[in-house]
Amino acid sequence: MTMTFGIHIGHMGGPLEEMRRLWQFADAYGFDWFSASDHFQESPPQGGDMDCYEATTIMTAAALETRRVRIGCLVLCVNYRNPGVLAAALTTIDHLSGGRVECGIGAGWHEAEHRAFGIPFDRIGAREDRLEEYAQVLRKLFDPDEKISSFTGTHFQLDDARNNPKPLRRRLPIWIGGRGEKRTLRAAARWADGWNGPYIGPEEWKRKNAVLDDWCAKEGRDPREITRTVNVGFYLGADARGAARGEAVYQSHFGHDARTGFLRGTPARAAELIAAYREAGVQRLNIGLRQGPYDWDALRAFAEEVVG
Repeated sequence: MTMTFGIHIGHMGGPLEEMRRLWQFADAYGFDWFSASDHFQESPPQGGDMDCYEATTIMTAAALETRRVRIGCLVLCVNYRNPGVLAAALTTIDHLSGGRVECGIGAGWHEAEHRAFGIPFDRIGAREDRLEEYAQVLRKLFDPDEKISSFTGTHFQLDDARNNPKPLRRRLPIWIGGRGEKRTLRAAARWADGWNGPYIGPEEWKRKNAVLDDWCAKEGRDPREITRTVNVGFYLGADARGAARGEAVYQSHFGHDARTGFLRGTPARAAELIAAYREAGVQRLNIGLRQGPYDWDALRAFAEEVVG
């Protein structure tokens, strides 16, 4: 199975010029996706004082400074913005990009960030309820055949709402990200055009993917309509010395993390893990970078040896 590649900024740090260089690199080196993450402060905390840039603004800048890659966010938290506000923002970016925007949403997980800004952090069931309503509202507002939208939910309402202009494509893709088997994957089966399983190894990703297929069967959805992707942490080096530097950064970020969705060592060493994701059914593998400056030798080696 053919697998494509993307680049994800998994921590909205910087420096800003490194981030700009990164989305331009993605556009020039054969990647077909560039995405931001949605946080207001450093996440997860390494002390709390690192820079953190706002997601839709980063998407706008990336859209204006690229020509080919899809522009997204994995994922925009449904607790942070009214869906009408987000629909208008993403539609605007879609027009600025020439129709390259895709919309990723999630139920939210960073309790400390919610508390810091006075945003209610409800129990997971309520957050999942919001996610499902949010997806329905966005679908209505993006739909070119629905000039005036109405929706009555527990958390969101539309009353003769308009989103003009509409996105440039008839169906702007909606992504749902997360690993929750009872609600998140069910929501993806119901409402999403794509699913992203972040930072898990091939075997666990494959199992989650099968759960999504099961939900598609229960919901009467053709599973082929949903694109399947993974985010993996990028801690590679172009050579042994670079790999050692990457490993030191990995240990500072995730040294005690039990998840297995990280590329470590050199691109040659990572080839087996990447092949396992491909065999599991991953259609796009996004490498996630967090804290700049980035290892450009490693990125070029990955682009040349893996992306091709």
